[in-house]
Amino acid sequence: MVDSQIRARGIKDERVLEALGRVPRHLFVPESLGALAYADEPLPIGEGQTISQPYIVAYMTEALELEGDERVLEIGTGSGYQTAVLAELVSEVWTVEIVESLALRARRTLEGLGYRNIRYKVGDGSLGWPEAAPFDAVVVTAAAARVPDSLQDQLGAGGRMVVPVGTDLQELYLILRENGGLKSKRLLSVRFVPLVKGT
Repeated sequence: MVDSQIRARGIKDERVLEALGRVPRHLFVPESLGALAYADEPLPIGEGQTISQPYIVAYMTEALELEGDERVLEIGTGSGYQTAVLAELVSEVWTVEIVESLALRARRTLEGLGYRNIRYKVGDGSLGWPEAAPFDAVVVTAAAARVPDSLQDQLGAGGRMVVPVGTDLQELYLILRENGGLKSKRLLSVRFVPLVKGT
């Protein structure tokens, strides 16, 4: 998967490639879909949610330019696969999932694999995790109609956020906090499930 689907498509960060090679993706998909676990496509994980295709996980992770000592906020734990990749690369991952059944399943999987640098929260991801902010990086794994102000506010100085934006047509954006302000850069067209907000 790493060599034929990810490295071959231009992902160059060796730390990201090695992390993807270490995380057993088949443990994060339903057992009935195990044969497709390493195919370069998103797969359903229940509750109307999906696990992103490996290339997109790699692309978003590489865009964060992680060095190893960061505190990262993940919005949308989902299966926990992106969470695991991040946990391989940084000192702390803070992950938020609004669907409790998914959050509990992901936590069981991640703790079973021995990850101890992850903090978990069931709640509205659009609100982030303000009491733990600021974060060095934020990754959003569901599409928002617009980037939530609360997530931008929780991005620390020099921080980077990757977030899919849009409804029917979605674009992946990189948000940078530098010189006291925010800059955004469009990266590529994507398709994610919508960001579910609390009521």
